Amino acid sequence: MSVIPSLAAGLVQLQALANFLDQGSGNATFVYFDSTKPANVGIASDPAAKLVMLNLPKPCFKALLVDGIELHPTDTGMAINAGVVKWTRLYNGAGVAVADFSMGIDIILNSYDIALGSFQQLDSIILKPFMG
Repeated sequence: MSVIPSLAAGLVQLQALANFLDQGSGNATFVYFDSTKPANVGIASDPAAKLVMLNLPKPCFKALLVDGIELHPTDTGMAINAGVVKWTRLYNGAGVAVADFSMGIDIILNSYDIALGSFQQLDSIILKPFMG
């Protein structure tokens, strides 16, 4: 049975997620990959497919919105490989995999082509609760 929370409950869950992202001695990170997205977050990513890592500040929570939460922008990260970003994985500050996102669906970029040595940043990060 799936549980679909109310908007108010979903917003509380997202605030708890932001707190979970801040756990650990490091910063939460988005890592871009050019491989096929794994079936679930429990499957290890291919380190050879890593394009760039973007760190969130700590705390990462910026604002509570009417229908979601906003996280602070990431820092600027330099691409360590060239490729077409297909998905990203979000890790918390302890390095625990939290969620996978599909590019073009969950995350919209100006360009999905990542050049070696280019600089990347997520300027606007808004998470919305699943409403069914």
